[in-house]
Amino acid sequence: MKNLLKNVSFVFLLFKMCIILGQEVSIQKRIIIDVGHGGKVSGAIGLNGIQEKDVVLNIANAILKLNKKSDTPLDIYLTRYTDTLISLSDRSNLAKALEADLFLSLHCNHSDNPDARGVEVYVAERESRYQHTSIWLAFQLQAKLNSELGLESRGVKFGNFQVLQKTTDFVPGVLLELGFLSNGNERDYLLKAKSVTALALVIWECLIKNIDGYERVGD
Repeated sequence: MKNLLKNVSFVFLLFKMCIILGQEVSIQKRIIIDVGHGGKVSGAIGLNGIQEKDVVLNIANAILKLNKKSDTPLDIYLTRYTDTLISLSDRSNLAKALEADLFLSLHCNHSDNPDARGVEVYVAERESRYQHTSIWLAFQLQAKLNSELGLESRGVKFGNFQVLQKTTDFVPGVLLELGFLSNGNERDYLLKAKSVTALALVIWECLIKNIDGYERVGD
């Protein structure tokens, strides 16, 4: 039953988007925020049982809240709005169906080393017309998170994450690892409401600042 509801919800979202895209209105820059994991897939589990799926959903919802208050909001959609598992292929298919200008996947990290800390930003390792744009955004994000919030940067890296590999041909995309849940200090930071708001604001401001340079699908 849960799988049926998930599939029905996702189809409904796509149907709603098709109606929106069919209307003759001025379209803002469109961003897909991929909220990692969900449902029975918790992602990284940190100290005291904190789960990655919950942390990234909190941050994504905070970005939406900030965006709605803006005088010039972006056109932002999440791959999930609740604690629901969406398949990796559905996540990339949504970005393609909506002709997104950017795909941003939110995650948290984990390590057997409790001292491991910092932010990592990944781009698809496979070359494409959007790779340079993705790398540029990745560097902007890691620099902004470091300069504005003091988060240690572990660098921009290439990765073979499926959500990046499957979207790289039609949209710039990055995967953001927002600290280690296995690190006590970073876990405590990510649990604070004011930290969630601060992270959301830095990410949203970085998107606003850089989105105008992105190419839309089909350009």
